[in-house]
Amino acid sequence: MRGYIVVDVNIKDMEGFIEYASRIPELIDKHGGRYVVKGAEPVVIRESSDVPKFLVVIEFPSVEAADNFIDERSKSDLIELFNRSTVGRILRVEGCI
Repeated sequence: MRGYIVVDVNIKDMEGFIEYASRIPELIDKHGGRYVVKGAEPVVIRESSDVPKFLVVIEFPSVEAADNFIDERSKSDLIELFNRSTVGRILRVEGCI
C-alpha cells in the first residue's frame, strides 16, 4: 500500500516557512515521495472553525517509506522550523491500492 502524508497548515512565520519549504523536498525525495498536492488553498465545502489555509499531500511508495520520512524529519532541525512557522496538522494515511 502506498503511504500518504497530508498536511494542513496556517503559516504564522513566512520567513521560517520559506526556509522549511526550500529544505523539505530533499528529504521527501530521499524516501521516494512526491507531491500530489502542494500548497493548494482548499475550497471550503463545509465550514469549520479550523479550516487550513494551505494543504499538501505527499505520496510515498509504501506506508513504511512514509513512516521513515516522518521519523527522519522528527529527528532533524526541520521539525522545530516547521513547528515554529506553522499551526496545523500532519496525518499519515494508507492508500487504497
